[in-house]
Amino acid sequence: MKDEKLSGNQETSNKNKLGSKRNLTLKEFQEGLKTGNTAILARAITLVESTKAEDKILANQLVSHCLSNSVDSVRIGVTGIPGVGKSTFIENIGSLLLSKGKKVAVIAIDPSSNHSSGSILGDKTRMPHLAQSKNAFVRPSPTRNALGGVTTKTRETIVLCEAAGFNVIFIETVGVGQSETAVYDMVDFFLLLNLAGTGDELQGIKRGIIEIADAIAINKADGDNLKKTHQAQSQLQRAMELFPDKYSFWKTKVSTCSAMEGMGIDTIWKTIQEFVSLARRTGSFEVKRKLQREKWLYQTIDEELRSQFFEDNNSADAIKSFLKKVRDKQISAGEATQLLMRK
Repeated sequence: MKDEKLSGNQETSNKNKLGSKRNLTLKEFQEGLKTGNTAILARAITLVESTKAEDKILANQLVSHCLSNSVDSVRIGVTGIPGVGKSTFIENIGSLLLSKGKKVAVIAIDPSSNHSSGSILGDKTRMPHLAQSKNAFVRPSPTRNALGGVTTKTRETIVLCEAAGFNVIFIETVGVGQSETAVYDMVDFFLLLNLAGTGDELQGIKRGIIEIADAIAINKADGDNLKKTHQAQSQLQRAMELFPDKYSFWKTKVSTCSAMEGMGIDTIWKTIQEFVSLARRTGSFEVKRKLQREKWLYQTIDEELRSQFFEDNNSADAIKSFLKKVRDKQISAGEATQLLMRK
């Protein structure tokens, strides 16, 4: 397809021709995504992230259309503490997949400032090969204080990327701790990256994340750190035997890799392929996808109710009144909430 072969500069030129200030129609979005136009994809994601009422209507129509017009994909969550090498790992495994003919999308979640809501959005510089490849798409998105290491519109962004023809979707999460497990409800395979030599490797990982990890990869297995990573691998593999299996067909695997050197990356991809193949064969893959769509509905309902409640002028005035009472210890937060809901 012609649009899939555009260079980065051509995409920018194409975007300018579209007119960045002109609103696109539903049909233009649909046709652009169908041809794999990454400029249109970027604008579609911006649309679903918008909080404007008119944009929400168009965004919901677009996402509904894309649900039945997307490629068969594999969704992979990659998590780990800051500095573990998530971006470098995704850059390398993504490059490997490009060489195998895959189309790779990366939804890189960046932490937002609690004060200004600004975010670093630096993953395009940390993934130069993917950012410049015609068959890859890197989208940094700010969390805007959303919990769980993902944005409130990550699910919609995944659907849009699949509609644009990307068949391997990576979600690189913030790495904020146990609440990180929210990403598990959006992906088919959950990979935890860990480091050796940082003290007690088991204490360095929250139990909740270990329990949901489909594989653990100990990164930076190179140079003087090689011996430490193999020791950590043995320690973690023994620890995994103490946890109950999530699936009848799978036991969590622990491996080592060096994202910087590119070592062990192919082995991890083979592990992902093996898991997905078994999950599809047993029916677990589609069952999990259906459960995730159910949770998507409940999450969206929760977001919409919160939005309507806080945007209502009567609610805003009542909240100010009760807020003073709560601050002055005249009433508990629980009772104030009950009274607010009655209003």
